[in-house]
Amino acid sequence: MSIATEARAGVTAAAGSNLGRRNGVAAIWQVLFALATSFAVLALAVLLITIVNDGKDWLRWDLFTQSNSRNAEDAGFQSGIIGTFWVISLTALVAIPVGIGAAIYLEDYAPRNWWSRILQTNISNLAGVPSVVYGLLGLGLFVYFLGFDRSVLAAALTMALLILPIIIIASQESIRAVPSSLREAAFALGATKWQVARSHVLPAAMPGILTGTILALSRAIGETAPVVVVGAALFLSHNPDSLLSRFTVLPVQIYQWTARPQQDFRDLAAAGIIILLVMLLLMNSVAIYFRQRFSRNRW
Repeated sequence: MSIATEARAGVTAAAGSNLGRRNGVAAIWQVLFALATSFAVLALAVLLITIVNDGKDWLRWDLFTQSNSRNAEDAGFQSGIIGTFWVISLTALVAIPVGIGAAIYLEDYAPRNWWSRILQTNISNLAGVPSVVYGLLGLGLFVYFLGFDRSVLAAALTMALLILPIIIIASQESIRAVPSSLREAAFALGATKWQVARSHVLPAAMPGILTGTILALSRAIGETAPVVVVGAALFLSHNPDSLLSRFTVLPVQIYQWTARPQQDFRDLAAAGIIILLVMLLLMNSVAIYFRQRFSRNRW
């Protein structure tokens, strides 16, 4: 009896020692994660404070009503803001329905064979391709082969290709997260596959789809390399008025002004970054509103 008691006591002591060691390791990792998060937040705060300090004195209404100029006092972002609105709006109109449709096909309609696996692998790989490669693709396909020239349409289609893999992957993950019982109940009531996807799966998956869309459009609105390769003008004093017009976008205009030696233009670029951040926050706020609205109607 005493031997059994001593054995149990030894096991308990060993378990307690092991638990204490594991808790210590977990505490160390918790501190490291907290430090990493704090460092990222601190770096972001320093960056934002620097940008606001440099650009706040140049924030004025004239920035929205004046176009590019060789004099900092007369320069504005009107052509860049309108060009950004054209490109992002058309990018969203093309990429979002195509991306969601591709995700529905791959999840609910595509056969589970080698061809589907190849498609899925390529889509995942395309999400990690550098953006300048998409710019070269857009230059060869849309500008030269299809003859769209260096226009809003060519830039928007190029940006749509850039964010399409992100939307497809996010939509697929959201569709997979929908419980299979929801589909089975709809099929049991006689619904077709399309009716199930349209009326049950998509509404349930929409919050996750909108999250992926927010991330994709946030990347697109800040990209410079693809639109420069496709042909965004570094200096443009007029606004685009059609899909085939020459254009510039806000990131390109900011890039062009940061490269100038005059300090006034660099401060103007900081003001442009503030405007771009505000546009991004407004766009994300609208998407988040719709995401929360769909979340309330989930199963």
